[in-house]
Amino acid sequence: MQTKEYGTRSEIIASNYLKEKGYKIIATNYKNKIGEIDVIAKDKDTIVFVEVKARLSQAFGHPLEAINAEKQLKIRRVAELFLMSKHLFDAPCRFDAISILGLENPEILHIKNSF
Repeated sequence: MQTKEYGTRSEIIASNYLKEKGYKIIATNYKNKIGEIDVIAKDKDTIVFVEVKARLSQAFGHPLEAINAEKQLKIRRVAELFLMSKHLFDAPCRFDAISILGLENPEILHIKNSF
């Protein structure tokens, strides 16, 4: 399976997981001039910006290890521009991370307020 295809499949798995948990998906693969956020969802009244990281194995480390400080800063800036563009200046929000490990019966780990 190609890396891009696996990434797309993983984002679908993450979105479906969030829906099962009662989240409303606002956008997937949201892009602006700064960068991209994999999933934007709503958990009750909170807007949740979700970074999805997937790996077929842990041979190169756990998927969440790829969300370094630089990546976190970029996601925050993309989120800030999203909130401004939607005039959601006072909306409560948080940043979550979802890791998906494996292909068949993937192991899903959801960390709320991850950064």
